[in-house]
Amino acid sequence: MSIATHESREPKLESLAGKYLTFRLANEWYAIPVLDVREIIRHTDITPVPQMPPHVKGVINLRGKIIPISDLRLRFGMPETEVTDLTCIIVVQVSTTAGQPVLMGLIVDAVEAVVQIHARDLEPPPEFGIGLLTDGLLAMAKSDKRVVTLLDTRRVVLSELVQQMPNTL
Repeated sequence: MSIATHESREPKLESLAGKYLTFRLANEWYAIPVLDVREIIRHTDITPVPQMPPHVKGVINLRGKIIPISDLRLRFGMPETEVTDLTCIIVVQVSTTAGQPVLMGLIVDAVEAVVQIHARDLEPPPEFGIGLLTDGLLAMAKSDKRVVTLLDTRRVVLSELVQQMPNTL
C-alpha cells in the first residue's frame, strides 16, 4: 500500500469512530451505526412475499407499517439456522438518494451491545480482489479479543431494495 493511499484512508476511518450496535451471525461479529437503528424486536412471524430472493424472508406489520425482512445470514452466504431465543430483528432506517426514509428489518443471531469504537481501533477492510461484495464493509474494528466488521447500513439496505424492485430507486 502506498503512503498516499494510507493517508487518504485515515480521515475516512477517523470519521467512522462512534457508537455501534454489535451483533452476531454464526461465529462472526458485525456492527452497524447506532443512529441507523430504530428498534430491536424479537423474532416474529413473517409473511412471505412471492418471487423474492431466498434471504428476503417477507414482511412484518410493525405497529401499522409494513417492513421487509432480510436474513443477514443468507444475505452474506452463510447457512440458514434455526430461530432461537436470541434471534432478533434489528429494524433500521436509512435514506435513499432522493432522501426518502426506508425501513428494513435485519434478522441476526444475537445482539450484543452498543459499543464505542475509537478511530485507533479501526482498519480498512481487506481487499479481496475483483468480484467480491465488499462495498458494504466500512472498516474492521479491533474490539476486546475479536474483530468486528462495521457495515454500511445504507448500502446493505439499498442494495436489497435494488435487487427486489430495480425500477423504484
